[in-house]
Amino acid sequence: MNFGRAATRLLIAGPSLSQQIKALERDLRVQLFLRDRRSVALTPIGASLLPHVRALLERAEDLRRRAARLSGSEPVRIGYVNWLPMDLTARTAGIAQLYIDPWVVPSHAQAARVVDGSLDLAVCWVRTTDLAEHQLWARLLGADRLYGVSTARDATAVEARDVTVLVDDDTAYWSSWNLFAEELARDTGAHILRIDDGGITGPAFYDHVRALGRPVLNSPKDQGTTLPPDLVRRPVIDPAVIWTWSLVGRRDEVRPVVLAAADALTHEVGDLGIHDPGTWLPEDDPHR
Repeated sequence: MNFGRAATRLLIAGPSLSQQIKALERDLRVQLFLRDRRSVALTPIGASLLPHVRALLERAEDLRRRAARLSGSEPVRIGYVNWLPMDLTARTAGIAQLYIDPWVVPSHAQAARVVDGSLDLAVCWVRTTDLAEHQLWARLLGADRLYGVSTARDATAVEARDVTVLVDDDTAYWSSWNLFAEELARDTGAHILRIDDGGITGPAFYDHVRALGRPVLNSPKDQGTTLPPDLVRRPVIDPAVIWTWSLVGRRDEVRPVVLAAADALTHEVGDLGIHDPGTWLPEDDPHR
């Protein structure tokens, strides 16, 4: 053991290292080293403490790495479908730097991107079956209470059995919505209308509402959209129809910055009313 070589490795002067060791011994009130002009050796107490010192140094290095990641030097990649919390970046300020992926694709596609590592996290609709199959976890982040859209001037509530739900033939794009809509129809008696024009949202959706002359369930993609003046929004009851937004990640994720971001994003979210009496969630919803 040589203090001179140790000082060189630490990029400090030899006398400075000696002074720091003496100060440590004073603080601990024990002698750690036996010194003479020719050699330096650990005392029995010093040898006994050495494994604990090494463990502390490893923990200090781990803390340094965690701090570097949490400072934002390692961005967390997050994808979404059409909804994100308005205060998304505020929730993770000082914890993680979020990179919001610009590729907006359907829920099942965003979940698949988490599985293959293209994303660290995603905000999407997901089923318990999907979580088990792909080794994912899901935490509740948001919830939409869907409503009926009608041509009637009457904006009173409508029972779920009296609404129409649209199901599109394009299963590659509308897979999640179709699963949701078909289960809702089975459970409540709502009427299914099969379409092939992508009219689950947008102008084509409004054309379907006008042509049917009865309330049509909106999709979460149009949740915040202003309706044309000839259409009205009608609350759906008996039951109220709930679409959940999950924050999804990989079960084998170990990176502290990703886990910290997930904790921050879902902190104190609560159940958002999804378990209130008279609400409906799919049987395979992870938050049911």
